[in-house]
Amino acid sequence: MKTLNGKCLCLTLFLIPSTLVEGKNDVVYFKVTNNKAIVTKAMAMKAAASFKASAAAFARARARKAELRMVSMEAVSMFAEMQLEDSGISEKALEYALIGYHRLLRKGLLQKKEVLTICDFSQSSSFKRMYVIDVQSRKLLYRTYVAHGINSGDEFANSFSNIPESNKSSLGFYITKHSYYGSNGLSLRIDGVDRGFNNMASERNIVIHGAPYVSERILHKYGLMGTTLGCPAIPDELSHEIIPALAEGSCFFIYYPSTRYLSQSHVLND
Repeated sequence: MKTLNGKCLCLTLFLIPSTLVEGKNDVVYFKVTNNKAIVTKAMAMKAAASFKASAAAFARARARKAELRMVSMEAVSMFAEMQLEDSGISEKALEYALIGYHRLLRKGLLQKKEVLTICDFSQSSSFKRMYVIDVQSRKLLYRTYVAHGINSGDEFANSFSNIPESNKSSLGFYITKHSYYGSNGLSLRIDGVDRGFNNMASERNIVIHGAPYVSERILHKYGLMGTTLGCPAIPDELSHEIIPALAEGSCFFIYYPSTRYLSQSHVLND
C-alpha cells in the first residue's frame, strides 16, 4: 500500500496472460502491474493435466449417474411387465442384477447375452428364489429352489465368504462356463468376477449342480431345504433343463442386501 498526498492508494492486481516467450528456460510470462509473475512450462502443463483429469472424472460421474437412472427405469419397467411383485424378488435386487449385467455386457464378457440369473438369498431357502430371466424378451424362463452353503445359515443365508473350505456361499456376479459330468451328475462351472467376494470360486470348485436334497419332498419332510459346501445347487429334476440354458457365458448373480458387498463390489461400483 502506498500513500499519495497523505491518502492511501490500493492497487488491484490483474493477471493478464501474454504470449509464450521463447527463451532459455522456456518460461510463460504473465504481467502483473509493474512486476512479473513467472509460471514455468512444467507448471502450466501440470495444471492443464489436473484440469483435464478433473473434467474426465466429472464426465465419468455424469455418465454413471445417467447409466444408473436408465437401469433403474429398466428395472421398474421389467418388474411390472414380468409381474414379479408376487414372486418374492425385490425390485432392488433386479436393479442391482441389471447394473452388473449391463457392465459385464459392455465389457464384452457375456456370450449368452439374453440370459440373466438371479439367486435372491435374502429370501428363505424354502422359497423358489432362483430366477432365470430372458432379458431381451422379458420372460421368466425358470423360477426354482436353490440351496446355499451349510455355514451360510440354516433356512436363511446371512453369512458369506470367498475363503476356500469355508463352506459358505459367495455373493456377487459370475459368468457361466462349460458343463460337465462329475460326482453330482451334470454340473456347470462358474467364474466369479467380483474381486474379493467370489473370485476364488474356481479354486473352491463352486459349481451349479442338481441335488436330491433340494426338493419339495425334503422341504416337507424336514421343514428345511438341504444345504451345500458352497455351491448353488438346484433340484435334480430340473438340472438337465436349466444348466444347458445357462451354460457358455451367461450372467449369474447371487444377491443379498449386504452393505459391505453393495458398496465395495467392483462390478456394481465399476
